[in-house]
Amino acid sequence: MALSRSGSKLLKPISPFFSSAPSILSRSISSSNDSITVETSIPFTAHNCEPPSRSVTTSAAELQSFFRDMALMRRMEIAADSLYKAKLIRGFCHLYDGQEAVAVGMEAAITRKDCIITAYRDHCTFLSRGGTLIEVFAELMGRRDGMSNGKGGSMHFYRKQGGFYGGHGIVGAQVPLGCGLAFAQKYSKDENVTFAMYGDDGMGTAEWRAAKSPAYYKRGDYVPGLKVDGMDAFAVKQACKFAKEHALKNGPIILEMDTYRYHGHSMSDPGSTYRTRDEISGVRQERDPIERIRKLLLAHEISTEAELKDIEKEVRKEVDNAIAKAKESEMPHPSELFTNVYVKGLGVEAYGADRKELRATLP
Repeated sequence: MALSRSGSKLLKPISPFFSSAPSILSRSISSSNDSITVETSIPFTAHNCEPPSRSVTTSAAELQSFFRDMALMRRMEIAADSLYKAKLIRGFCHLYDGQEAVAVGMEAAITRKDCIITAYRDHCTFLSRGGTLIEVFAELMGRRDGMSNGKGGSMHFYRKQGGFYGGHGIVGAQVPLGCGLAFAQKYSKDENVTFAMYGDDGMGTAEWRAAKSPAYYKRGDYVPGLKVDGMDAFAVKQACKFAKEHALKNGPIILEMDTYRYHGHSMSDPGSTYRTRDEISGVRQERDPIERIRKLLLAHEISTEAELKDIEKEVRKEVDNAIAKAKESEMPHPSELFTNVYVKGLGVEAYGADRKELRATLP
């Protein structure tokens, strides 16, 4: 699955997604499960296949959950930015704000028995697969309560019980692993699929330098492809539902998610040398995924503006509380440096740089 970032005519780097808390509004709506039909923002563009319908069925409950979950992801990533600048998060850190529709829309179309594997921009995908805010922030700050016990950091989130297989810092490493997950599913005949996320081109790499063909959804040649508005949660939902059905019946398909990230490539990239502030603010005004859902909730009179503001306040408090608890978590014990490296029980010995002094026998 390729994700492309659009906006500037000069550059379109490809770029690569729920909370365990209940996604509900404070007031009860009797018709929350009644069907609502919405249309995707733009048509799908297909390659070697017929595109799915632009009409998508949803409900008040789903609209509410989309809004809350994306607001939570956005706030989580903004908080991670602040923690990084305060030097509480060290090392590499790739944020996801602006791309929340991909994580939420995908999750709405599949089940936890379907697998997702991605690159290093993985915080929101981990959250969407059932991870918690405390696990996120503790891991980012290198604490024991993190989902990798504070030893993986930003790029190595993982949740096997939620069907999430990482979080991979090596560029492209997740693609063959994703093929392996898919092959295992096919071999087992369990009627589930794998979404292997890839892309995330380098900082400011011009489109003409990144690829001969900018039509990434056609890059599979004879493999069918679909270009999707990755800023529209319902377009993503419809495309992923279509892709799962296609994969089970016909085989692989490429999805290009045309999306836009507000932060730069990573925290080391200000994201301002290859695009203007006007471009970024223009995308926020015209394509922001959270604002799309806000407008639908207001247009269908499901929520009031005041209620949506209250949800955003609740989300901010939830994130702040999670950060406070994560800060209370201890750092890993120094002995943990040697665990989870080799298979246990083999008596592997660790030596110094001169290969003469025996430092330790690893467990």
